[in-house]
Amino acid sequence: MSVVPSSLLPASAVPAFRGRIGRDVHSGHYAVPHRYRLHVAPYDPGCLSIALTHSLLGLDDTLPLAVLPETTDTPDGGYTALRPLYEASAHLYDGPAAAPVLSDGWTGRIVSTHVPDILRDLALRFRGDGPELLPEGQRVEIEAIGDLCERSVNRAAQRAGELGLDGEAAHRDPLGVLFSALGSLERRLARHPYVLGDAPTAADVQVWVTLVQLDTVHRWHLDAAAMERVAGYPALWAYARRLAARPEFARRLDIEGVLRRHRAHCRGREAAGAAIRLVDWSGTTR
Repeated sequence: MSVVPSSLLPASAVPAFRGRIGRDVHSGHYAVPHRYRLHVAPYDPGCLSIALTHSLLGLDDTLPLAVLPETTDTPDGGYTALRPLYEASAHLYDGPAAAPVLSDGWTGRIVSTHVPDILRDLALRFRGDGPELLPEGQRVEIEAIGDLCERSVNRAAQRAGELGLDGEAAHRDPLGVLFSALGSLERRLARHPYVLGDAPTAADVQVWVTLVQLDTVHRWHLDAAAMERVAGYPALWAYARRLAARPEFARRLDIEGVLRRHRAHCRGREAAGAAIRLVDWSGTTR
């Protein structure tokens, strides 16, 4: 496992614990039932992705999952409950004890805090009888979908809603990127029930979490005209509602917790688009 010392990072950053789960006993960390534990605050997109993957794979009896509160309980933005793991894993650690954490019960130390690595290891090492979320022939495409969600939806929506941008074009340009990305997803979902075809993959976790963020967080910062255009992708939002009705998705989503977390961290503008809601995330249409 590699650890970036806190002295080499900005004060606001968390050391990147990057241990991996290997194929077998020779790997050091390998998949053993009940050896590991996940600690997540599923009001954060990365943690929610981990919780959904855990749920889809049916890992409740194999890999326990501890759900943390939506608001942190230490001044540096960490969790008191996670501090013993951080202190055991990095000498003289003085940064925030943040989620997510994949911990090793045999050593009492952290394996990883890195969301992409944790998601990949869940899908490849702990799959069991669950769906194949990372089919070998689709991994490049899944990575591309993840990049589309992060850069062209999340970042674009955030940029479009930021205060302090001068001129109409500063808001219009990121909205163009956002609508182009939503259109790309709409075309996919008009042809297939899932993003990459007839079966769910890790791409569906990424897209669904992104749509949750768009409809519960970013909508507060986009004006009514922008949100009306966001609503104009019927296949995309029908897909969001359909997955919201599945227990594997619904059981891990706490919308009130997401909103409380957002209000605690929000730095964007409050706009008229907040009144428009596209999905009842309890699993029914609005």
